[in-house]
Order: sequence, then C-alpha cells, then structure tokens
Amino acid sequence: MEEPLSPRESGQFVAERSRDVFVDEDGVKRVAQMIYELRESEEFTASGWKKMNPLAPSPDSDDAINWVFVTDTMNFSFWPDKEEEQCEVTCRGNTYRGYMSLCAAVTRAMDEGVPITSPAYFSQISEAQLAKVLRSDSATSMPMLKERHQALTEAGRVLMENGGSFRMFMSHCENDAERMMKYIVQNIPSYRDEATYEGKRISFYKRAQILVADVWGIMEARGEGNIPNLDYLTMFADYRVPQGLVHLGALRYSDALMKTLKNGELLSSGERREVEIRGCSIWCVERIRHHLWKLVEERDGKSCHINSALIDFYLWPYAKKHHKEMAHIPIHHTRCIYY
Repeated sequence: MEEPLSPRESGQFVAERSRDVFVDEDGVKRVAQMIYELRESEEFTASGWKKMNPLAPSPDSDDAINWVFVTDTMNFSFWPDKEEEQCEVTCRGNTYRGYMSLCAAVTRAMDEGVPITSPAYFSQISEAQLAKVLRSDSATSMPMLKERHQALTEAGRVLMENGGSFRMFMSHCENDAERMMKYIVQNIPSYRDEATYEGKRISFYKRAQILVADVWGIMEARGEGNIPNLDYLTMFADYRVPQGLVHLGALRYSDALMKTLKNGELLSSGERREVEIRGCSIWCVERIRHHLWKLVEERDGKSCHINSALIDFYLWPYAKKHHKEMAHIPIHHTRCIYY
C-alpha cells in the first residue's frame, strides 16, 4: 500500500482539485501583510507557549512533556451540539470551555493528586476514573468520553512498551520534526489522521503535528536546544482556523457549502467537503507563509523565522478572540478523534 502524501503535499493536492473551498491569493497576501506587521511580537515566539496556555505546568517541570502528551492525545471534538450547552470546567478560579476545558480538567486532576500525567497510571485508567477527571462543572458533559478513554489508554500502553515516558518514546528521533511526527503516527493509531481524496491517500496529522510543536515550545522555553526542521510542520487542520481564514478573506467557501454549514449539517470525517476544508486550510497557510517570507526577505533583507506552526498558533487564538465578529461564518461540524 502506498504511503499517504505528507500534510503539505496533501494540502496542495486538495487545493488544486477542490470544488467547494478555494484559496484566495489576494486575501492570502493581506494576511501575510498583517502578520508581517506583527513579526517581532511575542505571539510569534516559543516563549509565548506558556502565556498562551496558563494551565500548562511550568516547562521546567518533569510533568510538562507528559502533560502535553495527555492533552494532545485527547485533543479532539469539543464543539457542543447546542451553542448554549457547553461543557465547562473550573480550575484555579477560572472557568474554561472547548479545548481549554480539557486542559483545565487535566490540571485540576493534578491539583487533586491524581497522577494523570504518569503513563503507568493513564495506560490503565478506567473509563469511570477518566469520567471523574473530565467531569464538567456545567450540565453538559465533555463529548466522546469512550473515544478519549480508548485513545489515552492505548497511547499510554505504547509509552509503557517504549521506556515508560513520552520523552523516552521520542528519544531516538533526535529532535527531527519529520521523524517525530512519523514515529508518533506509526506507533499510536489514534494519531493516524488520513483520508482518501480523488483516489489518492492523503494525510493531515493534526494532533501529531501539534504534539511535535508543543514539545518544541517546551524545549525552547527550557533552553534545551531546538528542532531545526520545524518548518516541516504545516498548520493544524481543525474547525476553528478555517473559520478565521474565511473571515480574513484568505479562504472562500462555495455558496452551496456555506448553505450546508449554516443549516448545521454534519460532515462525516473523510467526506469530500470536509477534506476540502482541511486541505485548503493547510495550503492557504502555506501560501501565507510563502508571501510572508518574501516580504521579510524583500523589506528586511533577512530570512523569516515564522513557520506554518507559528502562524497557526496566532490564527487559532485570533479566531477565538474574534468569534463574535465571525459568528456569521459557520464552523464545520465533524465528530471524530482527529480534531
């Protein structure tokens, strides 16, 4: 069986054939200009990692690497069936929703003395124990408990068979982003975020790429060295960033797709329109990065440090922050373990 295209190759392959989602080059250039003006801000550095997620353990602690592994392994499908019925988790005096409710639940469990970041523990955690860790402080539970339990225990068992920690599991990858991503995908089934489009096997690897980027953020914050080829990573194809790209005019949906999404129709994982949204989002960010690097080279006379992962790290909180302004642009709804 042939290997799937890499996420970057997949993005280009889909964008060149897409029927309902389109990359708008004029919009792409506007976003590149917007990021160019912010290029020296802390939002585009690894040190912004901890600030972006105040619930993460200190990068200096032993828990930090396993914490990102636990949260990234369960980092999927947080959107509520009804907007007013959100899962909410309170931790250290603040209440969180969406992905941050998962981070809050894991950190709350640590505060309560649950060894949730220990692979020896989470590889054998029962569904009832995980339900207690992920319990909601609102009337709405976190979706997909069964799938989160399966993903976490399965991943924990893989770590236990490979040195007993995520650091040991990754140790032979030599801080190489491509090798790290591929090793995660090859060994942990829930990270195999793949599809078939126009007869071609393609990949998005959203959670695997985020995991590599999060490890990089911790290493940078610790001053432990670098992952020199982090540029290998693309953006992390989810449901929030595409909405932001449409709002910014860099991505465009057909009228038919917009109508489908506004009607609240669910898209199944791997179906053509869902693949086009994710694939074109990847290629859209690649085009933004291309124009941004060109701007920096032409105007500043130097190479640009801002890669696709950092652009994603900017766009995701941007979309969250401006969600009211873009409420007229629907996110696509797909219940799956990949994002």
